[in-house]
Amino acid sequence: MARTPHDDGAVRITTAATSRSADIATRQKRYLWSMSLRSLCFVGAGLAALAGIGWLWPILIAGAIILPYIAVVLANAATTRTDVFELQQVIATDRQLGPAGPRD
Repeated sequence: MARTPHDDGAVRITTAATSRSADIATRQKRYLWSMSLRSLCFVGAGLAALAGIGWLWPILIAGAIILPYIAVVLANAATTRTDVFELQQVIATDRQLGPAGPRD
């Protein structure tokens, strides 16, 4: 396999993945928020039906039915980082230090 000039095997800190425990915690928080919103949709649909708002409760019930799918997709989505910029290739002959020692 041929290596490109930028493929030195090193991982930049900006592209390093988060720890597994941090990733799981983030996914759990997303899932918890989605399920909380789903619960609010159910409660809101019940209140809207009791208040006689006939057009609102079906929308909230539909949201409560669709949200579990969205919550699972978001919880299973892995957090990935990509390199958004390329480092410039510096040629060793472009800049060199002068001889060591005091200057005259």
